[in-house]
Amino acid sequence: MSDLVPVKRALISVSDKTGLAEFARALHEEFKVELISTGGTAKFLREVAKVPVTDVSQVTGFPEMMDGRVKTLHPKIHGGLLAIRDNPEHAAAMKEHGIAGIDLVCISLYPFEKTIAKPGVTFDEAIENIDIGGPSMIRSAAKNHRWVLVVTSRERYEKVLGDLREHNGCSCGKHRLKQAQRAFAHTAEYDSLIANYLATAGGIDSAGMVLNLTKALDLRYGENPHQKATLLVGKKPDEASVAFGLQLHGKELSYINLLDADGALSAVKEFTTPAACIVKHTTPCGCATAADLPTAFRRAFEGDPLAAFGGIVALNKTVDLATAEAIVSIDKLLEVIVAPSYDHDALALLRQRWKNVRLLEVGPLGKFDANELHMHKIVGGFLVQQRDLLGIDQMSWKVVSKRQPTAKEMEDLKFAWLVCKHVKSNAIVVAKDQMLLGAGAGQMDRPSAARLAISKAGDRVKSSVAASDAFFPFPDAPELLLNAGVTAIIHPGGSLKDADSIKVVDQAGAAMVTTGQRHFKH
Repeated sequence: MSDLVPVKRALISVSDKTGLAEFARALHEEFKVELISTGGTAKFLREVAKVPVTDVSQVTGFPEMMDGRVKTLHPKIHGGLLAIRDNPEHAAAMKEHGIAGIDLVCISLYPFEKTIAKPGVTFDEAIENIDIGGPSMIRSAAKNHRWVLVVTSRERYEKVLGDLREHNGCSCGKHRLKQAQRAFAHTAEYDSLIANYLATAGGIDSAGMVLNLTKALDLRYGENPHQKATLLVGKKPDEASVAFGLQLHGKELSYINLLDADGALSAVKEFTTPAACIVKHTTPCGCATAADLPTAFRRAFEGDPLAAFGGIVALNKTVDLATAEAIVSIDKLLEVIVAPSYDHDALALLRQRWKNVRLLEVGPLGKFDANELHMHKIVGGFLVQQRDLLGIDQMSWKVVSKRQPTAKEMEDLKFAWLVCKHVKSNAIVVAKDQMLLGAGAGQMDRPSAARLAISKAGDRVKSSVAASDAFFPFPDAPELLLNAGVTAIIHPGGSLKDADSIKVVDQAGAAMVTTGQRHFKH
């Protein structure tokens, strides 16, 4: 039995009119297809495409109503889509109720994603841009793909016309099945977008989320070579992402490569001035800003040359030849370099220097995407939270010491606070001149984190500043920092022992700022 089905009647209802006039004219002029349409699409087909159109309201016998919420939800539409044409009972029902078959459905859905991306969009506006009739028709047509061809993207118009031309006005079964697969994937993605918006519209809701992920890449291995790993991606975010980065050179990426690259890129996104960050085990070991990118990289590397071996580097500006020369001048192995883009000569130099270093181009950094959520996988579930996008919020900062920080100290405190946000808890960082000198990361107590940061900084700790990701429960860690030569400290505050910490700061003639906000990172 032939799987060819003549296309005699088509329903078209699209929000995106690109290419529609040509598509509709071809259906009408080449294949004499009767066109049915709704509202704005019908008007477009008459006035722009210049083809005859039957309004859906003429087919159903009902006007479009309720501000367009109800127009295609009718048996004469869905009966025409769902009827099994060679089933006698279905054929009899169609005849009895005056239902004519619909052989092709072309739908593009209300632009929900674009709507919720608009600044200041209201909840009610978002709700009104949830398409109901469109997904219903798509699903009906896709379910009955044995008889109906469904089209959900203007990119498929030429493929559809090619199918009809090849088969003398008929669609073939293989093509209809492929389009049905695309259609159900499309409605699944659309519904997951709505579900996630509703789940997060008033904060993360216990009703749950839908993870709509596709496999992007098999990774070299997981955290260890005996563990297999894969990169799964969802919707492309509105900011630069290593998950969607273009690899320009080097070996296959591993799980840790991407994890650390994401951490390094997140750190340099904090700065508008040229910045570089070197990450090891998801924590910055070097970070700096400067007037130019080569200097920022050199200072980031000088922060901890020992730890930089095998590190992941991120930069927030285009890598030019001078920056590439600074990078290749070091005598340490690097695993990954991430940047918005690379000049041609810079890329050639980096490729020549290292055979295996992974070079990732992520495009313009953009602003942090507030719709992105942060997740940790635990056995049996996910921990989901909003991302920590808090930067410098000086309105909540307080100078709690007798001495005010100098202008230079305040600038370094701002830098240290931003870097500390990206260091594993418990975290203490020591910085000076917009350069990370030492980080104490992932420690079980704050004094140990302070000792580690001081030891990494060495003699450079003199006249530096320090940041702590959470309050000091006791004055022991501030005493360690002050005795080492730190002159200003920033931390959230809020401990019952804050007064004790302030006292030791005042006794040392140092300055202390509390932020009122913490930056735990696990």
